[in-house]
Amino acid sequence: MKVTILGSGTSTGVPMVGCRCRVCSSDNPKDRRTRASLLIRHKGRNILVDTSTDLRQQALREGLDRVDAVLFTHPHADHVNGIDDLRGFHFLYKEVIPCYASKATFETLFTGFRYIFFEFTGSGYTPLLSPHEISGPFELFGLTVTPVPLEHGKGAALGFRIGKFAYLTDCSALPDSSLQLLEGLDVLVIDGLRWTPHPFHFNIEAAIIAVEPIRPARVVLSHLTHEVSHSEQAKLPPGFEFAYDGMVFDVM
Repeated sequence: MKVTILGSGTSTGVPMVGCRCRVCSSDNPKDRRTRASLLIRHKGRNILVDTSTDLRQQALREGLDRVDAVLFTHPHADHVNGIDDLRGFHFLYKEVIPCYASKATFETLFTGFRYIFFEFTGSGYTPLLSPHEISGPFELFGLTVTPVPLEHGKGAALGFRIGKFAYLTDCSALPDSSLQLLEGLDVLVIDGLRWTPHPFHFNIEAAIIAVEPIRPARVVLSHLTHEVSHSEQAKLPPGFEFAYDGMVFDVM
């Protein structure tokens, strides 16, 4: 299974509009971050995690030629507002793509993007996605996908574990029941927004503390703001690193 970080940035992206700070002005390509999303490739299938605002740019950059399924973590704009960019794949393959999310996420998606899921009589628009509500672990192209409930401030999100890999974007706490789902990981990608605290996200210190009970072999901090320079990676403990757009790793 090959995993690609499509986007490693927070909701504003980096550079942030109008900002000329040291990170937004950096010439290090690893400091240029599109909105958070992920691609999983397995046996010729492509699984997209979230349709970030920058999906079209990410797909072109990575040469993504089809999407076979979509997993949604939660319905915040930076994670879903690229949903319309899936139309290109529909035009090419004439297939309705299965997607998976919580009931609460689908309620929001149906409100803002109903035409994506349901045909309006006489509109001429056909559905692009078929919704499948997540109620527990499920099989997808020979992989077992285990949803991992996350606290995201006063709201909720889902992380996903597949084999010895897990992706936990947008979280501020890991319930004890979720920690039990995360034992024995080779690679964990987790929210590590910035150095300073935030009410809805782990900051870097909090993420390091949160994963201590499960001790993944490798921890990749993502959803990064312009407060974090990739050059500061040396400040992280052993086994921790910063994500960057286009980062790839192979996971069993």
